[in-house]
Amino acid sequence: MAMHKIEGDHARFRDIVRGRIRKELRRFLTNGELVGRKGKDAVSIPLPQIDIPRFKFGQKQTGGVGQGDGEIGQSLGGDGDEAGQGAKAGDKPGDHILEVEVSLKELAEILGEELALPRIQPKGKNVVQTEKSRYIGIRSVGPESLRHFRRTFKAALLRQVASGTYDPLNPVIIPEREDRRYRSWEVKPIPENSAVLMYMMDVSGSMGEEQKEIVRIEAFWLDTWLRSQYKNIQSVYIVHDAEAKEVDEHTFYHLRESGGTKISSAYSLCSRIIKERYNPAEWNIYPFHFSDGDNWGADDTSLCFKILDEEILPNANVFCYGQVRSAYGSGKFKEDLDGHYGDDERVITSDISSADGIMDSIRDFLGKGK
Repeated sequence: MAMHKIEGDHARFRDIVRGRIRKELRRFLTNGELVGRKGKDAVSIPLPQIDIPRFKFGQKQTGGVGQGDGEIGQSLGGDGDEAGQGAKAGDKPGDHILEVEVSLKELAEILGEELALPRIQPKGKNVVQTEKSRYIGIRSVGPESLRHFRRTFKAALLRQVASGTYDPLNPVIIPEREDRRYRSWEVKPIPENSAVLMYMMDVSGSMGEEQKEIVRIEAFWLDTWLRSQYKNIQSVYIVHDAEAKEVDEHTFYHLRESGGTKISSAYSLCSRIIKERYNPAEWNIYPFHFSDGDNWGADDTSLCFKILDEEILPNANVFCYGQVRSAYGSGKFKEDLDGHYGDDERVITSDISSADGIMDSIRDFLGKGK
């Protein structure tokens, strides 16, 4: 009974935490600390202390407000101006921060509910297989760990009854070797949808630290949602200035570089990786590119369109471009993309003016459920 009460209290506490996170989701969306707090399956979130009020009972006649001897109007602080025995008043706020560990799955659910994100409709074939074992029958041989007690007991009983050795007054059932029964199983391949997330980030000199931090935060939340939609998922990280290179996740989130900008270098590398490692018939492909919109020139922008038209868009579920506003970037690339692709649903662009725009950008990218 006590266990049920504890489980109920824990569930109530989790509901309170969930409500607090949802209420302040926009603040959490722009909190870069969460990226560093991410574990394998959970993230540690700092919340204001959550106190659940409760009564505290003490012994009778031990003093206190409303108890013991005293006269009406008597000072609680003692006689005259004498100070009480409590601690002196302070001028510093108390520390009421609670570290709450929230699973990435639960965090994705909160994000999806708040932004009204539709479930992803995968494309391509379900060819990535996992294996699932299931019991399909009973057989007379097998490992002892799979021995079926009830079937073994029944077989021994039937044998003793048939042979006349069963005594109702002394119903002792002793299974012999031929009585033993074992569960049999088969391994069945289960198809699962698979996806690859291809994050591309401009790390050129025109992208300041504030812009790069916005990209890292948004990539964290995009990754959290999409991982909740697919059983099998991989991530590819590409950084570029005038040249592009594939990096690991840690490098992507911590790299500090500068230089010129040549966006086509990232698209060329992205296309090559798709060809070499991710068959579009087997993978749902999500390229995300983040930049301040500054590019080397019109010739390179034309080359970007050529790579997108011929190599990336035919293979991707959707191509997403997020333009982070920068004091040094021209911001022209989004304008060029919008002008070239118009209402093409395969291309989604988003303007991210500041960290406060991350929430709207995520809705832009994921709101169509592709």
